[in-house]
Amino acid sequence: MTDLRPDPDTLLARVQAEAARACRGRLKIFFGAAAGVGKTCAMLEAGRARLQAGVDVLVGVVETHGRSETALLAATLPRLPVKRIPYRGTVLQEFDLDAALARHPALILVDELAHANAPGSRHLKRWQDVDELLAAGIDVYTTLNVQHLESLNDVVGGITGIRVAETLPDWVFDEADDVELIDLPVDELLARLSAGKVYLPEQAARASQHFFRKGNLIALRELALRRTADRVDAQMRDYRDHAAIRDVWAVNEGVLVALLDVAEAERLVRAGKRLAERLKAAWHVVSVETPSTRRTAHRREALAAALRLAESLGAVVHTLAGIDPADELAGFARSHNIGRVVLAQAPRRWMPGRTLAERLAERADDIDLILLARRERGPAGLTALLAASRDYLGLSREAETRRRHISLGWAAAIPAGVTLLAWPLRGVAEPINLIMLYLLAVVGVAYRYGPGAASLASVLSVAAFDFFFVPPHLTFAVSDTQYLFTFAVMLAVALTISHLTGNMRRQAREAGFRERRTGLLYSLVRSLAQAPSEDAVIRLAVRELAESFQAQAVVLLPDASGRLIYPAGASGHGSLHGADLGVAQWVFDRGERAGTGTATLPSSGALFVPLATPSARLGVLALSLNSGEALALPEEHRLLDTCATQLALALERVRLAEAGEQARLASESERLRNSLLTSISHDLRTPLAGIIGAASTLATRELAPDARAALAAGIETEAERMARLITSVLDMARLEAGAVRLSPEWLPLEEVFGAARHALASRLATHVFHVELPPGLPMVYADSRLLERVLVNLLDNALKYTPAGSTLTLSARLYPAYTDLVLEDDGPGLGSATPERLFDKFQRARPEGNEGGVGLGLAICRAIAEAHGGHIRAENRPEGGARFILTLPHPGLRPELDASANLPLGEP
Repeated sequence: MTDLRPDPDTLLARVQAEAARACRGRLKIFFGAAAGVGKTCAMLEAGRARLQAGVDVLVGVVETHGRSETALLAATLPRLPVKRIPYRGTVLQEFDLDAALARHPALILVDELAHANAPGSRHLKRWQDVDELLAAGIDVYTTLNVQHLESLNDVVGGITGIRVAETLPDWVFDEADDVELIDLPVDELLARLSAGKVYLPEQAARASQHFFRKGNLIALRELALRRTADRVDAQMRDYRDHAAIRDVWAVNEGVLVALLDVAEAERLVRAGKRLAERLKAAWHVVSVETPSTRRTAHRREALAAALRLAESLGAVVHTLAGIDPADELAGFARSHNIGRVVLAQAPRRWMPGRTLAERLAERADDIDLILLARRERGPAGLTALLAASRDYLGLSREAETRRRHISLGWAAAIPAGVTLLAWPLRGVAEPINLIMLYLLAVVGVAYRYGPGAASLASVLSVAAFDFFFVPPHLTFAVSDTQYLFTFAVMLAVALTISHLTGNMRRQAREAGFRERRTGLLYSLVRSLAQAPSEDAVIRLAVRELAESFQAQAVVLLPDASGRLIYPAGASGHGSLHGADLGVAQWVFDRGERAGTGTATLPSSGALFVPLATPSARLGVLALSLNSGEALALPEEHRLLDTCATQLALALERVRLAEAGEQARLASESERLRNSLLTSISHDLRTPLAGIIGAASTLATRELAPDARAALAAGIETEAERMARLITSVLDMARLEAGAVRLSPEWLPLEEVFGAARHALASRLATHVFHVELPPGLPMVYADSRLLERVLVNLLDNALKYTPAGSTLTLSARLYPAYTDLVLEDDGPGLGSATPERLFDKFQRARPEGNEGGVGLGLAICRAIAEAHGGHIRAENRPEGGARFILTLPHPGLRPELDASANLPLGEP
């Protein structure tokens, strides 16, 4: 039984897409075959209808081209003032994007979607302005002619003979919420043109002889109808998927476009886009780098432009490297399950050999090959060879000439040097051995100067060997015909060696370049993974990116209000100063690239890349490239995007780690607060209850003097207990805050022990208390008040957990570097509690007992000991009971210490 339930992943993707769309405005395109079919008037009429329905409608920009009926219709709607931009002594009128965003109407009418904005505008094209309006939640009505679609640009140019410069990516058209085709029969359009309703009379006369020929208009009308039909078909498929009428259709075989001929690159990309749309298939564009396809700066720029065009049309772009393009293309097609490969027809060759298409068909007979006919014939014969040599060297014209002269000079000089070296050997060495010297020279030339110079060296070597070492000498005549075969083999071997050596040299250079890119990612990821803080992450990332992309860089982070700023100590965040914060803020707000090499604010002087993760936008990376070719290819842009993503993830990681640590501290503080409140509420309530009960009895009853004295004594005892409790809490808070300052002085231990004993005299009466001090014990250096507090807390703790009649012993032991103060008892000991944990806050030896206290006494003792540079520890006595040892270090020579005195020392 077939499961007709919708796929959960599909439903989730649909919900996410609808949620994203809900935040954007809706785009409606009035689509036509040519100017004059009535797109602008239809847009204005639709705007009037929405205005009459109560919608806030605003005309952003309308291009009337002198048409009175269009101007009259536009005058009936509220209109946004145009923006005036001075340019080369004149003033251009453009759509004011900022004013439209500030006005924020419900619907805005923006004519001519493919229009190119004036220099100095925020965006290069008007469709980018419209995209920003949609992102702000504003609905947009606009107009578009079929010839402005990028994928049809060359088709329209071939039909009309006129190449349209203003184009937009097809995805803008495809993602529109609604497209209304405004169609008009060709004869009616020509009649409107003749009547002056399309252009002014003089313009109309020129147009009718060129673009507006009847055949052109018929072809354009068919293109518009087909493009609209394709969109309707896509809408139907979306509806069927949404309604779950049947399962999602299987993915068709992909289309692979191979860019090997730069002259045909853009035509190939557009042809591949059209083919992929007809087949409803994914498509890939591949550039293959081989040892023989090195390009000049001009041709590299042309290839980069074609790859960027492919990306804008929705292709997945790849760059492959290998020896034979046929092998690389066949392997890529098979690994990606691609059944169709689009190639340019090979140019006429001046040497015989199989074309790329023939080699590819031989290697992959299960792949359909589609050859695009060539429109431009390249140079042939020797001219083509020289052009290929210039392309191979990859140099500017001046550098190419200088390099060629140097390499050719050495190619001639090295065989001459070999000839001078071999000339003295002509009588003792066979000619076959001398040939080896020339072959070695050819290898050296090929490795150092490339195959071009090696080819010259090969020819010169054969000529020199013939002239100097083959009888008759010093002439090119050959007495023995077998030498002709030797010359042919020698030349073939020399040329083969030079070619293989040159290939090896180029492949090594290319491998080194790719290894550096891989090393960048590895080094960046490793460094960022180990960075402990946000500043460290930024510092490491900026250093790696600046070195790898040959650029100045800076990372801009937002402040509390979301505005990007140069952070304090910006040197740690990068070497670039003066980056345009306005452009950076736009990139941060929109999450899109801008600046150099993009279509948004390309004259800003730097490239701005958003630092974003799936959950948040964290900042902006700004790069000022030292070389215009640093990011020439799309794969280099993808490398930069990958680096920016890794940087954003690292920033998010350290921020999450900091947030986790803060949450942990907050949780710990909350736990301590709850423990404190629980303990204090219990320990305060008990003495308060006794005080209230005794006070109430005194106030309401007539008691004998002895009874009154006993109640008063009980009130005093419970009040002192509460005072000790509150003092402990306050002391702990002051110690942790660092508010307690030591006032150390030299103290005799007799006084300190006596003060502690006096403070607890009434409670010590129930126990046997001994003080053991060795004779001649010197003074200790400590704060008298705090040291007394430690001893009082230790004694109070011992009194609390030992039964009446137990023995308490307070003693001192002297060591060379420190003094130990020891309190021992013969009570039940520390029980099962871990001794070290007794000194933690809110820890008690026997929490289940009825002894009072909040568990802060021993924690205060440890804090005071550490403030003095010492420590405190607890242990169980072997003979029973507990022992607490306070260690105080010796800061220096005591006042009464005599170096000649014989002091009793305890056992270490």
